[in-house]
Amino acid sequence: MKSAALISVAEYLRTAYSPDRDYVDGEVQERNLGERDHSKLQGEFLYYFRSRKKEWKVFAYLEQRVQVSPTRFRIPDVCVYAGEDPKDQIFRTPPFICIEVLSPQDRMGRVQQRIDDYLAFGVPYVWVIDPATRRAWIHTKDGAQEAKGGALRTENPALTVPLPELFAELDE
Repeated sequence: MKSAALISVAEYLRTAYSPDRDYVDGEVQERNLGERDHSKLQGEFLYYFRSRKKEWKVFAYLEQRVQVSPTRFRIPDVCVYAGEDPKDQIFRTPPFICIEVLSPQDRMGRVQQRIDDYLAFGVPYVWVIDPATRRAWIHTKDGAQEAKGGALRTENPALTVPLPELFAELDE
């Protein structure tokens, strides 16, 4: 197996990748980008949060670089901040929610590493959505559970996102 060449954080930050890539301990990692359902679901989450921006005081970003540790940068499909809108070009404070929409090529080991990074960084909620099976999971520092009852929920602030409404857009 061929090993990846390691680069510095400075080199990663001054290089433009299209599409953008994660950086993990010196290794630039490609992200599995989705097909139609992946892209559409990302957009639906972004629209859902942005249309409630004033009511919920939330700020949603699509594929935004987040520095989760000194040598790790992740790019969640969608990240949501509650309260204050970050001003930095690269976010260095934990989002309230990181949303990962699974692609057919995603492997659970790599997805779990992303979840672990977010939680260790202090992200209270990591939502993992599978558009193929129409299932979703909520990960917190206390563990993971499948989103039952057709909704993804948070506390403090209490937010509810109805999954059937977002999944319905995949059938349009």
